[in-house]
Amino acid sequence: MIRLARLPLFVLVALFGALGSIPTAIAQNGDRIRGTGLPLPRFVSLKSDDVNVRNGPGQDYDVAFTFVRRGLPVEIVQEFDNWRKIRDSEGDEGWVFHSLLSGERTALIAPWEPEGQFAAHSSAEVEATVVAYLQPRVVANVEQCSGTWCRIRVEDYAGWIEQERLWGVYPNEKF
Repeated sequence: MIRLARLPLFVLVALFGALGSIPTAIAQNGDRIRGTGLPLPRFVSLKSDDVNVRNGPGQDYDVAFTFVRRGLPVEIVQEFDNWRKIRDSEGDEGWVFHSLLSGERTALIAPWEPEGQFAAHSSAEVEATVVAYLQPRVVANVEQCSGTWCRIRVEDYAGWIEQERLWGVYPNEKF
């Protein structure tokens, strides 16, 4: 054991200076470990039919609610270690373990509308042939977005829909 009282003053200053930088180094290193480095917020989808959403980032936290449908889009708003804080289309938030999420892009058709039908077209034009009419809250796989239109797939139907009709992609997002 080192006895601090017997060390010269310049050694004590150097020792405490080095110790003082350790938490900073750990925090900087921890930041790299804790997050994926991917942009926040971002959309992903649920990988499983049963996904428990917790009040905090860990299994010690209570389950706030459970999603029961695979493929629903959710928005990751925060990361902590292997936990992701997500938000659903209704604005509810909670934490899920990262392996319960998929990078597959999905979207809900106009979940803010209580009723109605929304046309999916054969091309990214309002005048294009309608290939399907979709009801609000239908889950669609999103194949690409131009910034104004997205190509979606619902079961055996594929078509283009105005991007503003979807929850699960950002305005003007292209991919």
